[in-house]
Amino acid sequence: MKRQWTTRVVGLVVAMTLVAAACGSDDAAVGTGDCDSVDQVSLQLQWVTQAQFAGYFAAVDQGIYDKYCLDVTVREGGVDIVPQQQLASGAADFAVSWVPKALVSREEGMDIVNVAQVFQRSGTLQVSWADSGINEPADLAGKVVGNWGWGNEFELLAGSRKVGLDPSSDYTLVQQSFDMLALLTGEIDASQAMIYNEYAQVLEATNPATGALYTADDLSVINWNDVGTAMLQDAIWADGARLANDEGYADVTKRFVAGSLEGWAYCRDNSASCVDIVLANGSALGASHQAWQMNEINGLIWPSPDGVGMMDKGQWDQTIGVSTSESILASAPDSGAYTTEYAEAALDIMSGRGMDTTGRNWRPSTVKLNPGGE
Repeated sequence: MKRQWTTRVVGLVVAMTLVAAACGSDDAAVGTGDCDSVDQVSLQLQWVTQAQFAGYFAAVDQGIYDKYCLDVTVREGGVDIVPQQQLASGAADFAVSWVPKALVSREEGMDIVNVAQVFQRSGTLQVSWADSGINEPADLAGKVVGNWGWGNEFELLAGSRKVGLDPSSDYTLVQQSFDMLALLTGEIDASQAMIYNEYAQVLEATNPATGALYTADDLSVINWNDVGTAMLQDAIWADGARLANDEGYADVTKRFVAGSLEGWAYCRDNSASCVDIVLANGSALGASHQAWQMNEINGLIWPSPDGVGMMDKGQWDQTIGVSTSESILASAPDSGAYTTEYAEAALDIMSGRGMDTTGRNWRPSTVKLNPGGE
């Protein structure tokens, strides 16, 4: 990987110098034509094309990565794709993965490093019907409880154990599909759902008793952020060995993180545009569903009190605490598992350009869901 930016100094002056050296002034056109050459890099997503990844698609669509002399290929994920494995094998330059899943891979020997903690909050819920009597983790006793498995169940297991329930005996744990059909048909009492996806699927379904769509009043939700067992989710991961030994890759990582975080800032301020961008990239989900998802994803990122991409030490410690108590990890990871170096450099660049890096004034919108999410 070629090194494009030769000026290296610490802090804001350097960050701005690097941008100017690579891509010209902010007042000039900042497409790839202003770069001496362009680095081609790939990003492996952990799931299919949807607004969960809108910031990366927007950074491509809006020419944000171009400003950093990057030509970025965003690769769709799926059930059979493990993004951190793609990263560790060299098949991708960067990956998006939930923190506990990536830390398991790191503990197994993959030298991967969290270089930007994009999501500041967990989006995982356990959803039941309002008349089910399930309002908190203790109420799961004796119930049929769904989860996806594949490492998505950790918050549920820790949350139930926290109130004295043994997942192996106090409730029936079943693997559900990546939809809400089992809840809608009454096969399970409590269903795992992401606030930005499966939860909306219920609200897009018709209540046969009324002929109208279900509403939030029809549902009862356990939010693991409120329980205290929420775990950090979407983060950008890089190859640790390449960061340590390849100055060119380390330089590209700074630019990639900066471009990605700018993409997320764009989606915060232009959510409707980002929905259109995601749809244009081939999402199978409908427009109103994606609008809901974009709104909820923004809520997982913003506000970022320490700056977008920075690690919240309290949330990190909680994630590690849950991971070790649940034997997800044999022990806490070493200090090299994450670094704020690249997010800090990105924030210097963004702040120097007058951009809002915390989103403290961001407020959620009201999104009207249509039947089936159309």
